[in-house]
Amino acid sequence: MSSGASDRIPGIPPRPQLPDLAAARMLGPAETVEARWQQLLLVWRWHHERHEALHPGNAYPGIVVLIEAARAEPKLRQLYPFTSHFRLLFSSCTSHPWSVQAPSIEPLRDGRFCVRRPRSPEVIGVIHTADAAVALVVDNLPAGLGPAVDSQGDGARDR
Repeated sequence: MSSGASDRIPGIPPRPQLPDLAAARMLGPAETVEARWQQLLLVWRWHHERHEALHPGNAYPGIVVLIEAARAEPKLRQLYPFTSHFRLLFSSCTSHPWSVQAPSIEPLRDGRFCVRRPRSPEVIGVIHTADAAVALVVDNLPAGLGPAVDSQGDGARDR
């Protein structure tokens, strides 16, 4: 996704060039997961920069620092990341329907992070740093949760 000179707004960064997720899918689940991590980080960095340019001084939720912290954690880095309503979620499948077995993390406007049980509004904890929120997610991963796969495999997908 790129932006031409004619649709540029002064002070707003151009849209980033994103990795080709379709091409990555043809190479396998590990490549798909890596491309998706790159996409998420590029897109949310762009949204953050755009927000700062359009609304200086108005806080933006810590989604970028959260994605960076989660991406640095090997147990989460092998899962397919996606966001919904500013929450970071992790799937053990690289395509819809997602298999969400790990807790999700929501950056709060006050700078803290809310960790919730998978597919539940139940809060596990409200944490002060992205690194600590990631650690809490890792502590609550189901045993044996391995790298994301392309398909249903053993039928372990959530319904």
